[in-house]
Amino acid sequence: MTINVSDELLGTFVPIIVYWVYSGMYAMLGSLDVYRLHSQKDEDEKNLVPKKEVVKGVLLQQALQALVASLLYAITGGNFESTQARQRASVVVLAAQFVVAMVVLDTWQYFMHRYMHLNKKLYRHIHSYHHRLVVPYGFGALYNHPLEGLLMDTIGGALAFLLSGMSARASIYFFSFTALKTVDDHCGLWLPGNLFQLFFSNNTAYHDIHHNLCGNKYNFAQPFFVTWDKIMGTYMPYSLEKRSDGGFIARPVKE
Repeated sequence: MTINVSDELLGTFVPIIVYWVYSGMYAMLGSLDVYRLHSQKDEDEKNLVPKKEVVKGVLLQQALQALVASLLYAITGGNFESTQARQRASVVVLAAQFVVAMVVLDTWQYFMHRYMHLNKKLYRHIHSYHHRLVVPYGFGALYNHPLEGLLMDTIGGALAFLLSGMSARASIYFFSFTALKTVDDHCGLWLPGNLFQLFFSNNTAYHDIHHNLCGNKYNFAQPFFVTWDKIMGTYMPYSLEKRSDGGFIARPVKE
């Protein structure tokens, strides 16, 4: 018996599955101290929220994302194109849609993220939830206040989908890729051969600077590029150094 699963259903739930599988891999690799940006002791002592609460918070955000995605697919019919047009979409068209979606998502998240730091009330009551993870780890990537999750991630993703014109099928790949990249940026591990860390300047070390007190007003860009940080003067590069107890440490380099 053949079971047909719609692209819309896959687009809603596959990125969530990808998120937990990939972050689960990083959780298992976390015991490899030689690749960590922070020691396990720092992770256990400095973080201000237990992991059970982090899991609950992420699942809540993903439930809201799934609801919004379902509504969005229902309203748009999965896309503005016919099924035949989606099937004929060339690699060039798909690549262009991915680039547009990445730029839209980066732009939305940069300015929303930065404003949540500049506005003291928003930071204290909303964005500070995410910064309870002083030492980030993979499955905590989407640990946010529910309102922040809605404003920054869910609405940003919806805009990226709508403005790029991608189909529901293309969105499966785009949002799965985004989930991988978001987890990777928070994983806290500098692994040899990691393609995300090789090809993207916005990586786990770059974002780790932002979670440090000295970098709290820098490196707002996420999840793909560092372009807006450079344009807006909030870019803080880093240098990687070996820790005396093993592993690495990302140190800010003020230009």
